[in-house]
Amino acid sequence: MHLHDFSFSSILDNDFYKFTMQQGVVRLFPDAKAKYTFINRGNHNFPEGFAKLLREAVDRMALLKLSREEKHFLQVTCPYLDAVYLDFLEGYRYNPEEVHIQQSGATLEVHIEGYWYRTILWEVPLMSMICELYYQLTGSQRISNEEVIRRTREKIENYKHLGVTVADFGTRRRHSYTVHRLVLQALCDYGQGSFIGTSNVHMAMLHKTKPIGTHAHEWFMFHAARYGFKMANAMGLEHWVDVFRGDLGIALSDTYTTEVFFSQFDKMFSKLFDGVRHDSGDPLEFADKVITHYRKMGIDPRSKTIIFSDALNYEKVAAIAQYCKDKVGMSFGIGTSLTNDVGLRPMNIVIKMSEALPKGGAWTEVVKLSDEQGKYTGNREVIALAKTILNIP
Repeated sequence: MHLHDFSFSSILDNDFYKFTMQQGVVRLFPDAKAKYTFINRGNHNFPEGFAKLLREAVDRMALLKLSREEKHFLQVTCPYLDAVYLDFLEGYRYNPEEVHIQQSGATLEVHIEGYWYRTILWEVPLMSMICELYYQLTGSQRISNEEVIRRTREKIENYKHLGVTVADFGTRRRHSYTVHRLVLQALCDYGQGSFIGTSNVHMAMLHKTKPIGTHAHEWFMFHAARYGFKMANAMGLEHWVDVFRGDLGIALSDTYTTEVFFSQFDKMFSKLFDGVRHDSGDPLEFADKVITHYRKMGIDPRSKTIIFSDALNYEKVAAIAQYCKDKVGMSFGIGTSLTNDVGLRPMNIVIKMSEALPKGGAWTEVVKLSDEQGKYTGNREVIALAKTILNIP
């Protein structure tokens, strides 16, 4: 691929939970605003001219729009996305003015600001762009297409052998669009009985598989800004149910630690939601907490599902599968180890909501306190405040 044709071809080349959350925001918080910040966890050095090319790619995003075929795909595949929202999405255009990009030496700064219902779609494509452009500009040579397919086939056959179901969650830090397509093709060709879908809606449509996802940390982070830390989980879940009425029932549990989440995940939520997603901390300890919680609620844990999605590879999946077998339902969302296993170092970057402005409020800094301190995001003072309010040691 040449640098000049580096651009997105579909507005659906994004993670599914961005669209499901967007429907929730359009309906419940149309006046809210948000800010997002790029965090370079891996301390990558960005080559000269990176910001300029990224700016050009971002500006081209304004040309994307939902096609009739794409709208039809969503109508048929996702009946819980309502007609009003799909009409809104058809009229939606990215506004590149919401994205601010600066480069100083090898340091890249990216900030997003605007109405939350609009800015919510930027994170995933921006991260994908940063990764793809980085590999291009640093002249990094990846393995061949044939080798990408061979590796993916070997992985999915191993997962099939374990008897587990697997979804692709690798859009944000993929090597490139081309590699993502190759990986999806191999998963579809060789993964029958194990591969169940992808978080990327465009890839799901192209490869005739299922888009997978519910909500992300930012859903609960905003609720903390709007209702306070103590109410964030409960109000976030309550509003999710208001919008989706029982569909999309996997709850993300670690925005303010799993302990706090389960103290608020009462019998109603425990019965209503199909399960929970694990995204930080020890997966086996998490499984124990989930099983204990459901038993305490008088619910058979085997009737519920844990979606494991934290930096997974075959060894981790094998250990989790063996531990959870016959105790609780499970499925696995696998990201970078599928879409960026090309002989190069995967990038360690994130884009996180940093501030929220609920209607009638003031700009409020938001934080995430996952089960792993290294994954905390946000201002130290606000993190300390949240820990005090929530009694987190």
